[in-house]
Amino acid sequence: MSIPSTPSSPNPLGLPGDDRETSPYTGYTRAHWEAAADGLLGAAWRWATPRGALLDLPGRPSASGVRSDGLEGYARTFLAAAFRVAGAGGKDPHEWLDRYAQGLAAGTRTPGRDDTESWPRTLDQHIGGQPMVESASVALGLRLTRPLLWDRLDGGVQDRAEEWLRGALRHVPAPNNWYLFPFTVAGFLESVGRGDAETARARERALDLLETWYRGQGWYADGDGRAFDQYNGWALHLYPVLDAFLADDNDRAPYGDRLREHLESFSLLFGADGAPLHFGRSLTYRFAASSAVALGTVTGHTPLAPGVARRLLSGSLRHFVDRGSVGPDGLLSVGWHGPHVATSQSYSGPASPYWASKAFVCLLAPPEHPLWTAPEEPAPSEGPDRVLALPAPGLLVQSTRADGIVRLHNHGSDHVRPHEGESADGDDPLYARQAYSTRTGPTAAGNTADNHFCVEVAGVRSVRRRIRPLGAGHGAGWGWAASWHRPVFASGPPMVPGLRVESVTVVRGSRELRVHRVVGAPPGARVAQTGWATDPAEPLLSALHPLHGWTGQDRPRAPRGTAFTPWADLPRLTAAAEGTAVYAALATLTGEPRPEALAAAVTAVSVAGDRVEVRWADDGSVTRIAFEPLTVEHLDMSTG
Repeated sequence: MSIPSTPSSPNPLGLPGDDRETSPYTGYTRAHWEAAADGLLGAAWRWATPRGALLDLPGRPSASGVRSDGLEGYARTFLAAAFRVAGAGGKDPHEWLDRYAQGLAAGTRTPGRDDTESWPRTLDQHIGGQPMVESASVALGLRLTRPLLWDRLDGGVQDRAEEWLRGALRHVPAPNNWYLFPFTVAGFLESVGRGDAETARARERALDLLETWYRGQGWYADGDGRAFDQYNGWALHLYPVLDAFLADDNDRAPYGDRLREHLESFSLLFGADGAPLHFGRSLTYRFAASSAVALGTVTGHTPLAPGVARRLLSGSLRHFVDRGSVGPDGLLSVGWHGPHVATSQSYSGPASPYWASKAFVCLLAPPEHPLWTAPEEPAPSEGPDRVLALPAPGLLVQSTRADGIVRLHNHGSDHVRPHEGESADGDDPLYARQAYSTRTGPTAAGNTADNHFCVEVAGVRSVRRRIRPLGAGHGAGWGWAASWHRPVFASGPPMVPGLRVESVTVVRGSRELRVHRVVGAPPGARVAQTGWATDPAEPLLSALHPLHGWTGQDRPRAPRGTAFTPWADLPRLTAAAEGTAVYAALATLTGEPRPEALAAAVTAVSVAGDRVEVRWADDGSVTRIAFEPLTVEHLDMSTG
């Protein structure tokens, strides 16, 4: 499935025409990536201060303030420029590095001063730590371009830059991937002969934490909890693997091995239209999601053929370029396709989207590299239907070739830190939903929650916070994942004693069997299950079909829409609940032109106590689920 060109759309980045001979799926080549970098840089630099220390892009400021946002504009675009120039063997036809050298000298002259150019100082994360994030991009940019920029600086500027960078080593990061920012700063300082005990401590501390966050199957948690998201690729893998690559350090092979294993599953999380999975925070970084694919190819730590890697990389870039993420002014907006406030976090400012620069790590592969010379090959989601269970993060991946959609069923990622209680005030649609996809986003706060099972008590609907995985597995053409949670309420008592929900998802093709057991529901309680939120005008079908326990159904509206559509609706099932009860339903999200009705997918359903058996119409196979103890099996009845 090739990504269609859009010749009538504006071309704010000045990209060349399609090359369908070497890139039959996307039309993009290395020249498109170079042009994209130049176009983004040129547009951003129109908003630079006179000496170039701050790029004050227009838009709503972040919680860190305008000056920090201006530093963010400098640092994140510098990363794109560094990959662009280093990947071109030092050729810099637009003289990007001269601008960044001047900005570095101006920004570090009097840090902390409230003037036109000075950079803010780095403080602890909770009182002014955003410059720590940006210091990593500055350090990495300097490391990538050392002979062209750093080595040509006046000694006094080098000393000032070092002192500013060391602020990242002397203050407390956020308890997650932030520890890799001082790690990256320290790596640069050591690479230019300015290492000491302080840099060694920063690096050792980060790598020690990384070991505790590694959960297996190539997946890291983003901190001590169970947050699994795009930060795996654009932070937790990127910084240590790129650091080892730049240092030519073969002693850190485990990090490369983990990246390779991560790409075994992560490469499936891109739809046939090029979209990465819409899941987790900071999605305004957009095509940065492909940076792990690029890094694996550049460093050799990848299971992907070069043509597959380029198809994923260019497909992701083209997906966003073609859908309005770059405005007519050439700037990346805060959002997903176009501007979308609900996609952003309080820490997102006008320059935040430029962490997308990380995808330009692909330019470190020279023009003669197979990444650019091999013909594009189909993406994993364009192959046969796939079901992949990931017990380590508690995720279940489901992709279908007919429509190119990838779905992720979430039974393990919750973004609740270990010390935090389960408050409904912290409900996060980007983690709390049961499922996510490459074609849909979660509904905004205030609208009916999509892909959600709730218990309603005294008119208050519950949310899901901490997710406790119960297991996951897959077989030929099917897979399952399960978890349990305590329903949490925004008003009234925050929890009902003894109330819990146990959930199992089983997938086959484009079908999802969703089974829940509610334990301890108080008298008068109700339950509801929602499906995928879509725009009825889209060529997508979102449906729910009751199998057991459900008595009502409707289709509520979501007028605040999603990141994919300004308006949406979604299917919903409802029922009364008291004590212990089991509820089963089929769900689907499909773009097939003539999908089979869900009601025809199952020929028989039986429920006895906590045991559920479903017989499938297509081949007579049977899925059996039991809750005490939890067991899930799928039987091919033709062979017994």
